Amino acid sequence: MKDKLLLIVLSVFFSCSNISEINKNISSGNDPNFKIIAHNDKGFELTNRKVDVFGISIYAYQQVEDTKLLHAANIMAQYLDNDEDGIIDNELLISSLISNNASLFIWKYESQINLHAQDLGADETIPKWHQNGKTGQFDASIEEIWHVITHSGYANAYPTIFGENEGTLLTDAMDIARGGNFKSVPVIYPKNAWYTYDDLTCEYECMAAEYFYWAMTSILGAQENRLNEISQEWDLNTRTLVKEKDSLIYSLLTDPQYKFPSILPDGTYRR
Repeated sequence: MKDKLLLIVLSVFFSCSNISEINKNISSGNDPNFKIIAHNDKGFELTNRKVDVFGISIYAYQQVEDTKLLHAANIMAQYLDNDEDGIIDNELLISSLISNNASLFIWKYESQINLHAQDLGADETIPKWHQNGKTGQFDASIEEIWHVITHSGYANAYPTIFGENEGTLLTDAMDIARGGNFKSVPVIYPKNAWYTYDDLTCEYECMAAEYFYWAMTSILGAQENRLNEISQEWDLNTRTLVKEKDSLIYSLLTDPQYKFPSILPDGTYRR
């Protein structure tokens, strides 16, 4: 029994030593608004640092570049404080995000996609996409961070409006966009559908989250140069097309009471 206890103590000691060794070289970064800090948060011990954005943690594995972590923090901040006045736009949304333990982690290798939170790939996080006139490899932080905000935030703050389950205003609009109420991906979508997501692993709630993303980011202008890339899933790649073809979702996502962003984040939060 003593030997077993000794092994446990030694294991904890060396584990803590390894964490300390990894953490001691962490730089706080050069962002004027966000500091990178070491952490030992439960469930995220495999990552070695994080940035806090209005009470929401963005974690990163050791191999992730600081620039990618700080870029994600700026994108998150711009979504939540879209007018960049230093004050969050929607108190109810933030409360919902925090109460639902919303978080995101950034990985460098696919083997690191093993934590219970929304994930974002470092090599898919592309700050230059914004600088290059929204052309070239897409900045996936625009998508994955929005999924955090909608899934843990809007869906819980306004469950009958933006809930991902069947029968909400969001999913009623989605069923029209898909040409019917499909619990799983149909073999062939109806010809009149403009939302035709075809990932067989994506169930109804997942489909709702993706629909929310496509509609919101198209309204904000993120998809205007990407029709060839995305048309297999989504046809309404501009604000005008969403307004003209999908009036239900357009009305919801431009309703001022929900305080949605009106400007696409570019990764430079200027509070």
